[in-house]
Amino acid sequence: MRERYVWDLDEADGSRIALVGGKGAHLGTLSRIEGVRVPGGFCVTTDAFRRVVAGAPEVDELLERLARVDPDDREAVRALSAGIRRTVEGLALPDELVAAVTGALARHGEEAAYAVRSSATAEDLPTASFAGQQDTYLNVVGTEAVLRHISRCWASLFTERAVTYRRRGGIDDRAVGMAVVVQRMVFPEASGILFTADPVTGDRKNATVDAGFGLGEALVSGLVNPDVFTVRDGGIIGRTIAAKERAIVAVEGGGTREVAVEAGRREQPALTDEQVLRLVGLGRRIEKHFGRPQDIEWCLVDDGFRIVQSRPITTLFPVPEVADDENHVYVSVGHQQMMTDAMKPLGLSMWRLTAMAPMLEAGGRLFVDITRRLGPPSARAALLDMMGQGDPLVRDALETVLGHAGFVPTLPDPAPAAPPPGGVPAPIATDPAVVRELIARSEASVAALERDIRTRSGPALFDFLVEAFDEHKRVRGDPLSMQAIMAGMESTWWLNEKLLEWLGEKNAADTLTLSAPDNITSEMGLALLDVADVIRPHPEAVAYLRGVGDDDGFLDGLAKVAGGAEAREAIEAYLDRYGMRCVGEIDITRPRWSEHPSALVPVILDNVRLFGPGAAAQRFEEGRRKALDKERDVLTRLRALPDGDLKADETKRMIDRVRTFIGYREYPKYGIIRRYALYKQALMREADSLVEAGALAAREDVFLLTFDEFRDAVRTKEVDAGLIRRREEEFRVFSTLAPPRVLTSDGEAVNGAYRRDDVPEGALTGLPVSAGTVEGRARVVLDVSEADLEAGDILVTTFTDPSWSPLFVGIAGLVTEVGGLMTHGAVIAREYGLPAVVGVERATRLIRDGQRIRVHGTDGYVELLA
Repeated sequence: MRERYVWDLDEADGSRIALVGGKGAHLGTLSRIEGVRVPGGFCVTTDAFRRVVAGAPEVDELLERLARVDPDDREAVRALSAGIRRTVEGLALPDELVAAVTGALARHGEEAAYAVRSSATAEDLPTASFAGQQDTYLNVVGTEAVLRHISRCWASLFTERAVTYRRRGGIDDRAVGMAVVVQRMVFPEASGILFTADPVTGDRKNATVDAGFGLGEALVSGLVNPDVFTVRDGGIIGRTIAAKERAIVAVEGGGTREVAVEAGRREQPALTDEQVLRLVGLGRRIEKHFGRPQDIEWCLVDDGFRIVQSRPITTLFPVPEVADDENHVYVSVGHQQMMTDAMKPLGLSMWRLTAMAPMLEAGGRLFVDITRRLGPPSARAALLDMMGQGDPLVRDALETVLGHAGFVPTLPDPAPAAPPPGGVPAPIATDPAVVRELIARSEASVAALERDIRTRSGPALFDFLVEAFDEHKRVRGDPLSMQAIMAGMESTWWLNEKLLEWLGEKNAADTLTLSAPDNITSEMGLALLDVADVIRPHPEAVAYLRGVGDDDGFLDGLAKVAGGAEAREAIEAYLDRYGMRCVGEIDITRPRWSEHPSALVPVILDNVRLFGPGAAAQRFEEGRRKALDKERDVLTRLRALPDGDLKADETKRMIDRVRTFIGYREYPKYGIIRRYALYKQALMREADSLVEAGALAAREDVFLLTFDEFRDAVRTKEVDAGLIRRREEEFRVFSTLAPPRVLTSDGEAVNGAYRRDDVPEGALTGLPVSAGTVEGRARVVLDVSEADLEAGDILVTTFTDPSWSPLFVGIAGLVTEVGGLMTHGAVIAREYGLPAVVGVERATRLIRDGQRIRVHGTDGYVELLA
């Protein structure tokens, strides 16, 4: 079929995005929406761009060189991009293209002025807007000028900013085509941008209008502050009228210029209230057509609106889908589980199937709907207290939502519940045998799963797993286990509250719980010190491990060097007990240490270098002695108070209780992850079968299917390759979004704030979770496998889960962006006596790697030093 170089805008739509680019496709679609007026024009297609570039092998060569450049080498990217632009602008246009453009201009008005606008194929997409990444030229007059600016638009595909944006989005420069929109110029009295959802809070019911005089370039370039109108439910609920001293207007004969706005007009609104409401109504119509919130560029001409662009707002966090139009409040599961990264569909569906509460999915994350629990005042108060104990930012975010009048209606408190049959159960006894029994129950359940799952395959495996998930939930919901966990937490809270009241001492429980027994996560970190003890005496084994890199088959080679057999045995023993763990372990799709053992090698080598023999036992004994010393000190001081013997006796009972139960807090998660590892091993055997049957290209593709879709694929031996591709792109986009702590059905994303006035100016506020103050070098680590730590360093990261605990033995303090008083990082920081502050918003961006900081773990803030 002969290539066609020009399409009129009214011929373009979403099905032709590969030919006319994102902007051209949207404008064509807009022109067919009733009541929406779009200036006429045409598109120069991507076929024209490719035809011109194909005749220039030098462009190909430069693109090849650009593909090999390190994305962080800005100078090289800048130089190569400039070279490509110069080359593209200098290419001769084929006669057929010149004729097609000339003919289109004759149809639309040869002497008219035009806007010549880039329209890349990776632009104005639901997943990436590319706003402002390529060029637009206004008021272009004459055929020769239009042709010249078409070449300039093509060249703008390779500006440094556009190349960098594509790299960040994982888009290959050579895979993107460029169309050009040539559109009749309009000369507006006012222009601006309409967001049909609040681009900052995400609230889908709030529309925002930015407006200024003249052409919209004055707003886009930041030349003037716009008037800003906020509209909700058909009324203007907020307005800011700016002093608009400058405007950009078209110049006769071509081009634009900046002019002064007459003094009498500067503080007049660019739009009347009636015009604002009419514009928002038009935006809602466009939003409904595209099915998602839009970022719309508009012009006001003779009291009528012309729409010159509409693109999706790609920065909004998605809202969970529900079957009603009621208001809902959702709390992030990831912030409770210390795993805020996006999860793939199999990971999401497996967690939902094994969770104790119904969960909803949005943006690759899970949320729990707590709306009903916020209705009755007593339930609301209890929920806020519980959330505040874990993470004050969640509580503050919920209080912000509750402050929106009428969003969560107040419901009557339910009638008091009748006492359970047999009365209220007696409090759990402070007895280590309770913990031993719970651990034995968990071990027996995992052993039964390991035995039974081996014999299942094909559809029968999935039937078995559904039953196994019921057992999984039974174990998680074991009433005795829940009592033991709560006993540890409640005694911690009691000690902190009472010792602050009686002795004026903050967070005393942090020292009293050092080296508490039965903490599987802290034992895991210390056990890796024991592995280092085995390896340290063997220089050849140490040297071999230094060269391992990402080779997960390194254990075979290790056994062949002097001392390597002992080293291998120690590592394998460690993996037998802890190999089911990994970063982000609640996501079954993440590689376990047993699958990726090289991830442990850097930490082992750090332990070899930084510690001496017997460090694990020494550290544990040191913590135990500090806890005993603290206990004696506290009890002595209490006995000197009025009613001191009573206070000391009660405190002693609580110290015994916290040391009995606080370590068990980590064990249920360990049991869950052991079960997950067994599920995954069985599921990956089925994935291999699908690869052998030709239904899948790679075994990891099953991670992009839900559990039920995987089950169907095993039954039918068929997988929709298109679905896999769509899910890959969706996951890529979700990975770029930051999930909020609290999300509403209106789309409002709320993260909460600390309402404190006792923090030094310039310090970063967080939640104190492990007492003490430490000063040192900050090491900002986003990937545990890339940690490069020295003794005395302070770890700064987004979140930690149990897989990070081996790093804790070698650091002096901890700062995280996500966390609460009883989350894993906080528990292990207390266990190891590390001053820690969690819930520090944007810590990994506000603290520079290598910067000296001071962590105030008792008071909950971080000072940035030299």
